[in-house]
Amino acid sequence: MNTIKNECTAEIVVKKSKFIANTFQVNTKEEAEEKINEIRKKYYDAKHNCYGYIVENIEKSSDDGEPSKTAGAPILDILKKKNLQNVLVIITRYFGGILLGTGGLVRAYSQAAQEALEMSEVTTKIKGEKYTIFINYEDQKDVLYWCKKMNIKVIETNYNNDVELQLESTKEAREKLFDNVNKIKNYIINEDNIYIET
Repeated sequence: MNTIKNECTAEIVVKKSKFIANTFQVNTKEEAEEKINEIRKKYYDAKHNCYGYIVENIEKSSDDGEPSKTAGAPILDILKKKNLQNVLVIITRYFGGILLGTGGLVRAYSQAAQEALEMSEVTTKIKGEKYTIFINYEDQKDVLYWCKKMNIKVIETNYNNDVELQLESTKEAREKLFDNVNKIKNYIINEDNIYIET
C-alpha cells in the first residue's frame, strides 16, 4: 500500500479564489472525519471545505456546496491516479468573486490536490502487528539478534521481573521469531491491524 509520510499544505489562486489544499495520512475513517472537523474549525470563515479520502478501501468525497462532482470527485481521482491509500486531501476555498464554471472548478481542485500531494513524501506500508513479548534477561541478546535479522522493530524495552519488549512487524515475521526463539515466556498482541513501513 502506498501512502504519504508527512502532512503538507499547498495554496493556489485562480481568478482571485484561493484554494488551500491540506494532505493527511489517516488510518481509519474516524481519523479522517476528525481531521475534516479540525480543518472546518481552522478555516471557519471559508465558503467551502471539500475533501476526498481513501481509507481501508473506503472512498468518500464531498463537494461541500460546490456544484456536484466539481470538487470531491476530482480530489478522489488524483488519489486513485497516484495509487494512494489511507490519505485524506481537504481543499478549502475562499471565493474571490469570479465564477469559475464547472470545468474551471474541476481544474482548480485537481491542481490544488496535485500540488499538495507532490510535496508529500510517499512511502510503502504493509499490514502488521504490535505485540509485547516477555523473556529472561539472559535471553535478551539472542532475541534481539533474531529481531534484527527478521527486520522486527523494537519499539520499547522495559525491565521488570522479565525483559518486556514491545515489537512491531508483519504477522509472518512474528511467527518466524517464535519458531526460531523458544525462549519467549509469554506474549500479548496489542494491535493486529496496523500499517508498518517496509
